[in-house]
Amino acid sequence: MMKLALLGDLHYHEIDRSIPGLEEARTAFYHHVLEQFLNLDADLYISLGDLTNYGLTSELQEVYALLKRQDKRFIHVLGNHDLYGQTRSEVLRITGQQRYHVLDTEEAMLVFLDTAKEMDFEDWGGWLDFEQLEWLESRVISSNEKPLLVFGHHPIYRTTKGSVREKGSIHPNIDMWSILNQNKGIGIYFNGHTHMDSIVQQQDWSFVQMSACLDQPGFRLVDIGNEAIRITAVDVTSPVVMDHAPVLHKHMKHFSPTPDARGGEEDRELVVELISAAQL
Repeated sequence: MMKLALLGDLHYHEIDRSIPGLEEARTAFYHHVLEQFLNLDADLYISLGDLTNYGLTSELQEVYALLKRQDKRFIHVLGNHDLYGQTRSEVLRITGQQRYHVLDTEEAMLVFLDTAKEMDFEDWGGWLDFEQLEWLESRVISSNEKPLLVFGHHPIYRTTKGSVREKGSIHPNIDMWSILNQNKGIGIYFNGHTHMDSIVQQQDWSFVQMSACLDQPGFRLVDIGNEAIRITAVDVTSPVVMDHAPVLHKHMKHFSPTPDARGGEEDRELVVELISAAQL
């Protein structure tokens, strides 16, 4: 069995320290959220992008300092907000992360995408270049009948809530389905970006979208077992988090609260039965 802990859009942000109580609110909120995240029982800890609010060096260094307080294996999928303040190469240099890559484990193939545009303040929609699309196609084909879990910041167009909005998904002109439909086994795509919890099943794929922590503090646990993949929601309800989130909302730039972030209960948990060799 393999366990994954997923973090939605965190938006760790620079603040105006002249505002009374704001620094204390930010410290309390993010320290507690990330401590709870890293205390989850998991083999791998994954951010689905927009870990930071503007991709500033200070934001990246400060949030990674919090993440490194525990010795956990952490993967940062790039989001559009992570690439506003500086180039992709600079962000990767600071974080030590990879742009896009694969982890082929005994339990499943994990594919991590880069769907974010670099320093594009007018278009926050998703994009993959031809080279990455070719690479993704090869990974989908090579996964064969092994469960395939794909992690990107932007949703696939016309799947989860908000994915039909302008700039709300990977660009509709990119035919992601021509690649995804080559998968022979179980396929699950995880993303953030729209700030709404949503689970949708289409064409033998499951799409799991996470809201922003500032709207709906919490995480997802993914248990990859022999018979099923179980995805469960973990809420963070402690007063230190719930009391400070509105303070941060009030003084944040480049972020607006999403009132219906939580969705229904059907948008928060999922069980995907695995196909055994005997069933094929």
